[in-house]
Amino acid sequence: MARTYLRDEVAGLVDHTLLKPEATEDDVAAAAEEAAALGAYAVCVSPSMVSVARRSGSPSQLVCAVVGFPSGKHLSAVKASEARLAVEDGAGEIDMVIDVGAALHGDFAAVRADIEAVRSEIGARATLKVIVESAALLLLADEQTLLSACRAAADAGADFVKTSTGFHPAGGASLRAVELMATVGPQVKASGGIRTADDAIAMLNAGATRLGLSGTRAVLEGFPKLDRRQ
Repeated sequence: MARTYLRDEVAGLVDHTLLKPEATEDDVAAAAEEAAALGAYAVCVSPSMVSVARRSGSPSQLVCAVVGFPSGKHLSAVKASEARLAVEDGAGEIDMVIDVGAALHGDFAAVRADIEAVRSEIGARATLKVIVESAALLLLADEQTLLSACRAAADAGADFVKTSTGFHPAGGASLRAVELMATVGPQVKASGGIRTADDAIAMLNAGATRLGLSGTRAVLEGFPKLDRRQ
């Protein structure tokens, strides 16, 4: 029997996201307010905008910051420092990008060490989600490479593996990627190209436990609301 998802339930699984480089403080404040109004789990912003998001919207609104974004080609020490500063500014979650080239080269020890540097710096103060650019790994390598990247994240102490930045030309989340990632161990955040309720349902049914959305309101409008009169 097909699972029925309700609007409020799905909202509680969403990281409402604004990562455009041209985003202003007013844009981020509006995104934080919208996340709170929609009942989103978190608002996801650039690290320089964490303090803006924290003082906007609901005081209890969780803020997520990206690290090493979007290329992942930052030094591990820089990623770790960026994550620490974001947490000190009030981020409760960190979404870091791996070195995709290292994964494609098969150097998963380097991938793991990169993630460990961030995990060590933030400790248990924040949830760590690791962006593996699943579309690029599947396009340029194979399913085993994606699985190995996810295992490296798990071994390094990641709480989630995340499909995509949404900025890579290879694309965003795919059902096959989510299905594979869900077999490894950490929870899965599907992000990139999820624009409709049907897209969201497909990702959740494939094993995603969090969704990264920029068009959150439009996606949620496709879900039924709980009839509180019943």
